[in-house]
Amino acid sequence: MRAIEIKNDGFHLTERPKPVPLAGQVLIRVAYAGMNRADRLQIKGLHPPPPGTTDIPGLEVSGVIEATGEAVCALLPGGGYAEFVAADKDLCLPVPKPLSLEQAGVLPEAAFTIWNNVFVRGSLKSGETLLVHGGTSGIGTLAIQMALSMGAKVLATCSSDDRAAFCEKLGAKAVNRNTVSFVDAFRATPPNVVLDMAGGKTLSDDIGLMALDGRHVSIAYLESQKAEIDIAAVMKKRLVITGSTLRGRPLAEQRSLAEGLKAHIWPLIEKGQITPVIDQVFPLEKAQKALEYFSSGIHIGKIVLKN
Repeated sequence: MRAIEIKNDGFHLTERPKPVPLAGQVLIRVAYAGMNRADRLQIKGLHPPPPGTTDIPGLEVSGVIEATGEAVCALLPGGGYAEFVAADKDLCLPVPKPLSLEQAGVLPEAAFTIWNNVFVRGSLKSGETLLVHGGTSGIGTLAIQMALSMGAKVLATCSSDDRAAFCEKLGAKAVNRNTVSFVDAFRATPPNVVLDMAGGKTLSDDIGLMALDGRHVSIAYLESQKAEIDIAAVMKKRLVITGSTLRGRPLAEQRSLAEGLKAHIWPLIEKGQITPVIDQVFPLEKAQKALEYFSSGIHIGKIVLKN
């Protein structure tokens, strides 16, 4: 089969043997594969695949199960940038009826991440307020829609006025953090939950802004891996500061997240309340071009590879 391998600090098309599913797995003929920041980190050796996992990048796909013909999207530990992939059967979710295979191909990684961090770890409830940093990222655009659909209010920070306007169209109150202090802008509506991809000073500012009993969840540290924390503010506000990663977590935990998504989020997608945002589609053999475009940071939403 055709597949993408990491070589010389980039993505290169190669030929690999078709995977053979293990017990509890299914073989998927891949139609689309979503691109994620973790794939870029893997190139740099900063996010290696779990032991025993293929070195082929790609953490999410859509396609058809070879044995049954069922259209699914799947969360993977790796291997998605290929014509075929073996996936845990319990991490394969049906393609929601309103979505195309293309849209479903960019759904799993973001959906699992948001469900875990915003709704499980962050315990966001209807009527509460979520602050999303990086509102036009693949995770950000989906998090805004998921939170709104679950009855929450959403605030978002972005890197430009155009991006803030895009988030406003999705239903969030958004600001360009390069020209406006988000702390000042959102002071009247302090968030109950923060989904933070920045870290650094942003985390410090979040602590000063958050509501009583707020929950702060870190999923990346694009600004800085280290932050200064006002312990007194954490104590007085009774804040919870947590974070998580998804890749490499025990299968039992990932399967539990899949059940939560099927029960609570998939029905909302089928009602048309949540739609993944796709910026561009590249053919599999142009994965390096897709990587360069991804690295430029000019995209809004997700980038997808097509077989």
